[in-house]
Amino acid sequence: MIQVKKVETSAELRQFIDLPHELYANDKNYVPELYVGVKALLNRKENPFFQHSEADWFLAYKDNKIVGRIAAIKNNNYNAFVEDNSIGFFGFFETIEDYEVARHLFDTAVSWMKSHGLSTIIGPENFSTNDTCGMLIDGYNTPPYAMMTHNPPFYNLFAEKYGFVKKMDLLAYLLKKETISTKAINLAGKVEERLKKSNIIVRQIDMKRFDEEVEMIRTVYNSAWEKNWGFVPMTDAEFRHLAKDLKQIVNPAFTLIAEHDGKMIGYSLAIPNVNEIFIKIKRGRLFPTGLLKLLWNKNKIKTIRVITLGICEPYRKMGIEVCFYARTMDQAMKQGIHSAEASWILENNTMMNQALINIKAEVHKKYRLYEYKIQ
Repeated sequence: MIQVKKVETSAELRQFIDLPHELYANDKNYVPELYVGVKALLNRKENPFFQHSEADWFLAYKDNKIVGRIAAIKNNNYNAFVEDNSIGFFGFFETIEDYEVARHLFDTAVSWMKSHGLSTIIGPENFSTNDTCGMLIDGYNTPPYAMMTHNPPFYNLFAEKYGFVKKMDLLAYLLKKETISTKAINLAGKVEERLKKSNIIVRQIDMKRFDEEVEMIRTVYNSAWEKNWGFVPMTDAEFRHLAKDLKQIVNPAFTLIAEHDGKMIGYSLAIPNVNEIFIKIKRGRLFPTGLLKLLWNKNKIKTIRVITLGICEPYRKMGIEVCFYARTMDQAMKQGIHSAEASWILENNTMMNQALINIKAEVHKKYRLYEYKIQ
């Protein structure tokens, strides 16, 4: 017998967070998320998302054993931005290889949506496209990069069997030291020289002015991404909250800014792929030994992830994005980094996809966002 119950106690919340460790016990590519990080994300008092939106999470039981989980989400800011109050989201989806468990979880999400006046579900998003999102549909043979998802192939089969259909694919490109085009890197240098003649420069972030830089990056982010499918602007509180977490791992050499006459017009952020360390931290616990592994190995990370890149619309197609990618890889190689992932890129973002293809990057993982129309 399968039952689905709303998470209400601290013990149930702990079980909700820990469930993936059991489900992926035999998956060598599984990377545990840090317990403290997921707990903070689900904390209604700590996560700024809950200042404007709401969500509930649920556990599935079969024969009194926890076998699945899901979150049902109403993102009021997203609905206001797209001017559509019918949309809800699901996230944090995990299940054993049993379609009936998945069906009960999806049924629960559908019921929640109906009770909140919603008629469409999109997901998975934890809690929006500003967080981890997408269901892996190709590229199961390697661990995910930092802040990217991982799941077995049957998740897609279960979602589609239930009636979910493709809404959008997200692409993750791999840039490797031995295959990246040195010609493109050299060409990017010439593009930078040309941009300087128009008073456009590319520079590293100034960590001494971090808060001021972050505020300008937020403005560019909300402007540069506003026409992208699935985008929802981040509030001041959400952006500061994210920046506070990322500051601990930011490398100025991989955090680049484009300015025109001193005004920020674009940025690129790459972070160390901390999943190289997290994969070794049992059950995502920093104590008692996880913190030592984190501190001991943080300087041994050999991969990075280009996590976000944005350019204000009037300055696109000038080669700035290629300059960002090329400079990032040039600096990475100088620091002993052998590869980078640029993720994620919307499949319909022609400009960004072409910029990566031009420097010989290749798609190595694909993720999908699904949609379900509630009858």
